[in-house]
Amino acid sequence: MLASSRRTRATRLPRSPLAGLVIALLACVGLSACTTTDESPPPAPTAEADTAAPLPEGGDIGAGTYLVTGFTVPFEVTVPEGWQSFGWGVLKEQAGEWAVFVNFGNPGFVPTDACAWQGALVAVDPSPEAYVDAMTAQASTETTPPVEVVMGDYSGFEFDYRVESDLDITECDQVHVCLWSDLADECARWYSMTSERETERVLDLNGELALIAVGEFVSVGPELTKEARAVFDSIEFAPEE
Repeated sequence: MLASSRRTRATRLPRSPLAGLVIALLACVGLSACTTTDESPPPAPTAEADTAAPLPEGGDIGAGTYLVTGFTVPFEVTVPEGWQSFGWGVLKEQAGEWAVFVNFGNPGFVPTDACAWQGALVAVDPSPEAYVDAMTAQASTETTPPVEVVMGDYSGFEFDYRVESDLDITECDQVHVCLWSDLADECARWYSMTSERETERVLDLNGELALIAVGEFVSVGPELTKEARAVFDSIEFAPEE
């Protein structure tokens, strides 16, 4: 049951150049052929290293700072013990299930209605303003007023996103709510439970629309929420030369 739940949640996270080998990672759940004699996490980057180690494509990771290169501008993210990588993001479990996450993506399409999303995916310009306008106008979901943010040399907006509290997801297309996609005819990022929510930060990386989100798969306590937010806030982009 747990393995099935993980595979379902993996498809709700965005496909992007950072995807790596997440399919292979999930396929190994419960298969002895995918195990090794050493199941310890890869060694974390050391403080003495000149540069951070690349974020592994999947599996448990040690506490430390990692380099992510899926966007046109690389960035570093710092995680404490107990987190996992899925190539285009990191997550932490609680009671054996996915609980909180920080992920990365390149939205290109936003449905006008997140529930009745089939045939409603509309292309958005690769700018934070255009993306925020589309998300705040989206039916079946709720957003907080966007606030301007600056990360190093790059600027954009940040806002909270959630499903409308009275929405019945079982009545939505394919029984899920579609946030956005990188494809014109298929949803790439969705929720299947009303408990899911996130804070999105969208930036203009010299013409590339980059999204970084922190959120919850299920309702969690304030301590885990704070830990996930600290991972989110640890992200630093390399300065322009």
